[in-house]
Amino acid sequence: MKRQIIHIDQEKCNGCGACAAACHEGAIAMVGGKATLMRDDYCDGMGDCLPHCPTGAITFEQREAAPYNEAAVQAAKAHKAAHAPHSCPGSTPKTMHVCPGSMAKALHPADAAGESTAPTMAQSQLRQWPVQIRLVPINAPYFAGAKLLIAADCTAYAYAAFHERFIRGHITLVGCPKLDDVDYSEKLTAIIRNNDIKEVTIVRMEVPCCGGLENAAKRALQASGKFIPWQVVTISTDGRILD
Repeated sequence: MKRQIIHIDQEKCNGCGACAAACHEGAIAMVGGKATLMRDDYCDGMGDCLPHCPTGAITFEQREAAPYNEAAVQAAKAHKAAHAPHSCPGSTPKTMHVCPGSMAKALHPADAAGESTAPTMAQSQLRQWPVQIRLVPINAPYFAGAKLLIAADCTAYAYAAFHERFIRGHITLVGCPKLDDVDYSEKLTAIIRNNDIKEVTIVRMEVPCCGGLENAAKRALQASGKFIPWQVVTISTDGRILD
């Protein structure tokens, strides 16, 4: 049958993965670093993925395609949920154990507490755990009155003084939209909306795929309904601040 369906321009795709995360039907996946429509019958033609693409690589087209198969989509979702890894070895959906490594806790850097440190030894400025966007609790107490840092995974490796320049005095959230199969904007919106966040700093790499994290943070700020000061800092692959 001929119907409306999405088309992904591989030349324009920057591999950010935002569309794959936004596709509730699971029709899009990342193949070779590019977004790819895997099954026509999984695409409902509604285009939830379109507004999430930062490069305009996704458009509608009318062409011969298999009809949308909602039953197959629901079955695939159920299969994925049933085979999803548990949060910690030995846990099951019935017991809902929490992995010790993801339990929320506040940290207290030594210099923030007024303690002296050796001048030749770098001091961690991390103020909370966990730091991964997917793991952090939405209503953790350390969000109260916090300055929020939303950073791409690679930034801390590229910029040598990352702790002193960015983490210091901030609650830190990190992620990579190219590797995580999730839309960060929903979680970030909830965090900003439900807590007294004072300001937001977004730190990304200069590579195009980092645009997915920046866009998710901006969408979250807008969706939260709050007017919060924010800024974006871009790090080069050789460790320089570009803007």
